[in-house]
Amino acid sequence: MRIDVVSIFPEYLEGLKLSLIGKAAEQGLLDLNVHDLRDFTFDRHNTVDDSPYGGGAGMVMKAEPWALALEHILGEGPRGASASVGDHDGEKPKPILIVPSPAGRVFDQRVAEDLAGAEHLVFACGRYEGIDQRVIDWAGEHFDLRPMSIGDYVLNGGEVASMAMIEAVSRLVPGVIGNPESLTEESHEDGLLEYPIYTKPASWRQRDVPEVLLSGNHGAIARWRRDRRLERTAEVRPDLIAKLGELDKHDRAVLERFESGDESMTE
Repeated sequence: MRIDVVSIFPEYLEGLKLSLIGKAAEQGLLDLNVHDLRDFTFDRHNTVDDSPYGGGAGMVMKAEPWALALEHILGEGPRGASASVGDHDGEKPKPILIVPSPAGRVFDQRVAEDLAGAEHLVFACGRYEGIDQRVIDWAGEHFDLRPMSIGDYVLNGGEVASMAMIEAVSRLVPGVIGNPESLTEESHEDGLLEYPIYTKPASWRQRDVPEVLLSGNHGAIARWRRDRRLERTAEVRPDLIAKLGELDKHDRAVLERFESGDESMTE
């Protein structure tokens, strides 16, 4: 997978060189590229913004530097890429352009899973009051355009949101996570939050690990973990419980006990 990020603060993206994502890039599993938007300006001040038409506070990012940067990325394309299976007449799929925006679709685990199968992702990190809409519309003709929000709040720019999405997507690319089984037990993989986890020692500051986890009874452990996931989700994200499919008798009993305030099941 190739990932391109365009920003006026390329140093902000240095964190992508660390940990598992950085290692995956070193191993060639990911082709990470960060571009400085100011490299696509031609005045002596490397101007990327101007005042908005119609008035209003703040500045707006100019269309031409963005168009030039995106054209540059289109020209490079994913290195060594070939047409994907199912492409019409061998035509390569358009790169996916993700524009972090509070006005975009909410990014979640399902979106991350979808994007993990892409060949080429591009992230456009806006600043100020945003990017001139005309270049966004223009980009929609050349990219698979996807405005994305990571939550109902506003950031100073798209860098933090882009890094969050890149990490969420990249860790799902085969080979990036050493033990792929660990991905199946995480929060949101099946609509529930993750169960509590513990390590040695078994007793710490008068707090003990739940006995069932020391029992060696894998069936009982699996059931305990499922119960805790149901309870945690019901407490923190009841909206996710409402979206679950049909629950079995035991699941329903766990939720009924939780709703009634009976904590005996958590012992």
